Amino acid sequence: MESVYVGWLSILPPIIAIGLALITKEVISSLMIGILSGTLIYTVAVGGNPIVDTVKNTFDLMASRFDLNIILFLGLVGALVTLITMAGGSRAYGSLMNKKLNSKSSAQIATGALGALIFIDDYCNCLTVGTVMKPVTDRFNISRAKLAYLIDATAAPICIIAPISSWGAAVISSLPEDSNLFESGIQAMIATVPFNLYALLSIIMVIVLAVANLDFGPMAKAEAKAKKGDLGAVDVSIEDTTKISDKGNVWDLILPVIVLIVVSALAMMENGGYFGGGMTLAEAFGDCSSGPALVIGSFAALVWAFFQFVPRKLMTAREFMGGITEGVKSMVPADIILILAWTISGVCRDLLMTGPYVSSVVENSNMSVALLPAITFAIAAGLSFSMGTSWGTFGILIPIVFDICAAVAPELIIPALAASLAGSVFGDHCSPISDTTIMASAGAGCDHIEHVSTQIPYCVLVAVCCFVGYLVSGFTGGSLIATLGTAVVLLIASLFVLHKKFGAE
Repeated sequence: MESVYVGWLSILPPIIAIGLALITKEVISSLMIGILSGTLIYTVAVGGNPIVDTVKNTFDLMASRFDLNIILFLGLVGALVTLITMAGGSRAYGSLMNKKLNSKSSAQIATGALGALIFIDDYCNCLTVGTVMKPVTDRFNISRAKLAYLIDATAAPICIIAPISSWGAAVISSLPEDSNLFESGIQAMIATVPFNLYALLSIIMVIVLAVANLDFGPMAKAEAKAKKGDLGAVDVSIEDTTKISDKGNVWDLILPVIVLIVVSALAMMENGGYFGGGMTLAEAFGDCSSGPALVIGSFAALVWAFFQFVPRKLMTAREFMGGITEGVKSMVPADIILILAWTISGVCRDLLMTGPYVSSVVENSNMSVALLPAITFAIAAGLSFSMGTSWGTFGILIPIVFDICAAVAPELIIPALAASLAGSVFGDHCSPISDTTIMASAGAGCDHIEHVSTQIPYCVLVAVCCFVGYLVSGFTGGSLIATLGTAVVLLIASLFVLHKKFGAE
């Protein structure tokens, strides 16, 4: 299907989908309506049959956007989670953490720390952290909405400032390599890290929230319910429906997860060409395909789990295979939402040219050079929120931002490039149609719309502080101390004020 330029109509489908999802609290039908509205606009624009061709184009696009590797990864990780629980690994880990962690704050810090350690890929991050930490946070009456936020806030924000990661690879591939400023894409990416305010402030916010318990708004209400025992879990506890081995130990959780992470990383290096020689580690991650690598890693973890669990009689081979079936079934709702999210992203990017429309608005605007970093952040945020993808957003904006800055404000190239990355992550972080947001909901066993509605005030607060920081950056010629210092002070002060005014009674 050939793309068509429809101007402002290109932003209607995501607005419809997101608006309906937030109003109705039902994400699947909202996404489907948004997709159909987009394919209808496309069909009318190309002169097709409004009924027959709209439906045909919808499912043709859905088939073309379907990523089998990620669906397989979700199913295999769901199976691994179930098997680890059946083996008693989750229960043993929870018991150990109860001894080691003595407060709600320490449990939240441990969750954030684990998220920071798994920086290779955000999909792997979301599901692994959820698997490991659910039993721990449940015992401290931390709501699933809060767990989902902690997972989400240490997934993309960590990955985008880690050069050796699937996100780092995407960023490096979008950054200019032939300029006089940077010797390589990875050097350019590293230069943007101190100015990537959304990533840095999200990490700071997780630490402050965990240490000081400064919740506010819908999250404070969710935490108040959790104190009374209503955690907001939507996943059925395996312990309620399946026999759990009493012989399991902590290693029955830790070792399969280590195998998952290590083999996934090695598979990324292998398909990126690292073991063929003549390539650095960063270049290998830049050329790798993370989807197939994650499938290999999760399959290896399942094989490891079989030989770790069955010979020790934690379960029979028949029970092991039954656990795989139940685990795959548990991921079906997340699979459906993810497929629909990919499809509406395709409507925007592949059919209606949302990116070029927004880009033309940027290029034709007559704004002050000093406003460039802040405006770039805002546009990247809106585009990423609408399309549900940060990779596509910064891929579109970075070349435009670089060319504009090189011509009129060379001193603002690094802050403006960082702003495009930061805005992309913000939009992706809080968008209901973002795959990372969906994965965080699935990993935490939290209702997807509850996750979105409880974390949006937190995300918006960080984004406002970032916007102010980028304004300061523009007017100070890219001063790092002034930019980062202003944003951090504003964030911490705002947290205390909002908690006092809008915290739970």
